[in-house]
Amino acid sequence: MPDAAITGRFDVPHGTPCVAIRSTDGVVMAGDRRATSGNFISHRTIEKVFPADRHSGVAIAGAAGPAIDMVRLFQLQLEHYEKVEGAPLSLEGKANQLSQMVRNHLPAAMQGLAVVPIFAGFDTSRGEGRIYQYDVTGGRYEEHDHASTGSGSMQATTVVKLGWTPDTDSESAIGLALRALLEAADQDSATGGPDMIRRIFPVVARIDGDGFHRLEDDDLEARYRTMFDDMRGDRGSGGSDDATGGAPR
Repeated sequence: MPDAAITGRFDVPHGTPCVAIRSTDGVVMAGDRRATSGNFISHRTIEKVFPADRHSGVAIAGAAGPAIDMVRLFQLQLEHYEKVEGAPLSLEGKANQLSQMVRNHLPAAMQGLAVVPIFAGFDTSRGEGRIYQYDVTGGRYEEHDHASTGSGSMQATTVVKLGWTPDTDSESAIGLALRALLEAADQDSATGGPDMIRRIFPVVARIDGDGFHRLEDDDLEARYRTMFDDMRGDRGSGGSDDATGGAPR
């Protein structure tokens, strides 16, 4: 069968968007749960934020299958290094390792299966959070305040850029990440907002000196309900529930 026919027949699920925000005590990473295949929602509960090891995490955007496989291999390589050397790889070394993996994936990316991750973690040697962003060729760039990737990243970045300050702590960073994904979902059809009916919420993780901690769905639900109440108050009693990502009345 001609390659053109195969390309036209199959749409590969793609993940969208993820953000990483530096805080005074580490970093916060968040990603929505939607994956799309063309104009269809292929998955509503895909996970895009994963622990890389105890003090670092990776968020994925792009072709979902190759991205998840890359994360699994990355986790395995970091675990293997620590077992062999008796100590974990430095945070910058982990970022370089992921850069090499993205570069090796370039032939598949040229065929439409691009993977563009964000890597972030707590640098135990420097006592601070650090964020690394990548391009499809494996280029690695350290960001000093925040980063985003995937469809909807433009809207998410705007929200974070307006709300971030050098004094942002982890609680403020979590709220900023949730609001960024909410606003992205309001403008970008490929981004999934919080689903209060199905109880589907973003994957949000805080990474600090104590390690990688994923927030529970009950906690995220309470945060979103508070956010929706604040938004209703700001817009007056005439605001509709559609503006809050489908929150029930």
